[in-house]
Amino acid sequence: MPAHMDQTAPAAPTNVVGAAPVFTDPLWRVPVELRPVEVELLRSEPLRRLHFVVHGGASTISTLQSYSRLEHTLGVLALVVRFRPRDELLRVAALLHDIGHLPLSHTFEGLDGLDHHAIGSQLLRAEPIRGVLEKHGVDAEAVVSLLDGNPLSPLTGRSGLLNLDHLDSYARSGRAAGRLDVDPAALLGRLGLVDSAVSAGREDAAVLVGLVAAEARLHTSWDNVGPVSVVRRLAGRLLDDTGLDPARLARMTDHRFWSALDACAATRTDSGRIRYEPHRLKVTIGNAPDDDGTGWDFSLRKIYSSAPLVDGERIETAAPELAEELDALRLLPTDFHVRWS
Repeated sequence: MPAHMDQTAPAAPTNVVGAAPVFTDPLWRVPVELRPVEVELLRSEPLRRLHFVVHGGASTISTLQSYSRLEHTLGVLALVVRFRPRDELLRVAALLHDIGHLPLSHTFEGLDGLDHHAIGSQLLRAEPIRGVLEKHGVDAEAVVSLLDGNPLSPLTGRSGLLNLDHLDSYARSGRAAGRLDVDPAALLGRLGLVDSAVSAGREDAAVLVGLVAAEARLHTSWDNVGPVSVVRRLAGRLLDDTGLDPARLARMTDHRFWSALDACAATRTDSGRIRYEPHRLKVTIGNAPDDDGTGWDFSLRKIYSSAPLVDGERIETAAPELAEELDALRLLPTDFHVRWS
């Protein structure tokens, strides 16, 4: 029992700070025996910060996707442990793959050149992460290379194929939205890895494709487009009006980001409006000016769509009807016009 605990305070099975020797992910229910390097990383500032960054970004305003980027990170670690328990480099990479994320995750990615992949690589090469890795004999450059896809791994995988990072994202989002109709632990027990991609039987592949399609529809819905378009504009206004260093903005937690918006005269009104009156947002498909010119155009940067293998084969060959379901996602709208009513 950890020294800070007594007989009246039993360890919770989902402990996320390394105080207990085993972490059990609540979604996949995979027990992870934490290694010393993993415990120390979980206690570092870049990992702790992820506990205060929502995975769903600004859509958490209008949905119940309130779980953190750290919860997703630990879920990916659990998946790696399920398939590659002895691969220390892959386990470490799973813990560190998202440390570069901005406040509200992807919401204003690309603004002022901010890129969470590049930021993550910088953090991996800097203290405290580099020191922790060196202390435990892990090469930081090897972790950077692995996350860059060299060599190919189940974290990154081949383009267009479902990897472990995306598997956790789709399933965790599906659970939050009430659309995960199967027991995730049982589903995981039937999945495999083939050439670093997730492989499933036809029935389970249909479940996974359904989750991918539902996530794409969420991204193109009012629930995501409205809040994201507003917050992205607010972040740009904050940078323009306050002279805030983009690098400093990138390392804020969600709470500090909202506090910065509330403290800035140029963003204060809409910061409150998007949180407390989001129902007033109107979103229409296509780019078109309002009669009064008060609205704005917004385009999604990308729609994520990755396919599982079906019994080890490409989905186009093994299950063409599922491939068609994914292909149909290309028809979803990506250009919108947003305004306040």
